[in-house]
Amino acid sequence: MSCCPASRRAATAEAPIVYAASARDSAPVVALDGGRFHMGTNDRILPQDGEYPARPVTIRPFAMDASAVTVARFARFVAETGHVTEAEGFGWSYVFAALLETPDAYRALPGLAWWRGVDGACWKHPEGPDSEVEGRADHPVTHVSWNDATAFASWAGGRLPTEAEWEYAASGGINGTRFPWGDQEPDDTGFQPCNIWQGHFPDHNTRADGFLGTAPAASFAPNRFGLYNMVGNTWEWTADVFRLRSVAKAARQANAAARGARTRVIKGGSYLCHRSYCYRYRIAARSGSPPDSSTGHMGFRLCYDRT
Repeated sequence: MSCCPASRRAATAEAPIVYAASARDSAPVVALDGGRFHMGTNDRILPQDGEYPARPVTIRPFAMDASAVTVARFARFVAETGHVTEAEGFGWSYVFAALLETPDAYRALPGLAWWRGVDGACWKHPEGPDSEVEGRADHPVTHVSWNDATAFASWAGGRLPTEAEWEYAASGGINGTRFPWGDQEPDDTGFQPCNIWQGHFPDHNTRADGFLGTAPAASFAPNRFGLYNMVGNTWEWTADVFRLRSVAKAARQANAAARGARTRVIKGGSYLCHRSYCYRYRIAARSGSPPDSSTGHMGFRLCYDRT
């Protein structure tokens, strides 16, 4: 475990970056050998999320995008296919209030007032119709649903990772490590190895890590496998259905299933996570979201089968 803060600059990965997924979608991809590792955790931090207990899992060889899918990659997909995201179809998406010039002009999510429903917010207008992605081509694309991500995967010749594959990749081959860089906790002052919240959530972010919203997808130091931002920055969709454990959550899952919307696992936390509020920027941490939902802090990366 290093005692030095990780750099926010894009670092050269030690792991081999082996190929582009397809001729139409060139992006750095890391080959992973797979093997047996322990998924989950024996730490009862958020047991209601299904993190507990740690259990052995065997992972077949696969490959993974070195970083989350960027705005530039998603723009190529849209240009070629004409894909309309679900946020565009619905006509609105959720935006973090502090990113808006006039947050009180937008409807707040009941009980979570830092989220505002913004008409016109989508992947190319992340804070609404008056915002653009110019200058953010290398940032992770946001406001994409699970359905949008799977459509992109079909075009790119890949797939969403399973939750087990995602955890194996994030661990960098170190069983039981809490974070992609080791066990040292991020703090609000001297150690910011990823893009999360610093300060008092949700009303004051010191931006000690340099960012209020998203950071470039290949910023901060990569883990030992050469993968960037496996925690923080944006949540990432996985292929798996989110298995809920409490009675109340199970009832919600049953209701969602009845509507044909099976909640999917998301991993990694985002720029809004802080230990005092949402301690989910750990490898074992997990949450779930309906497959048609979109927000300004949710993205994805792809996996590829190796033969």
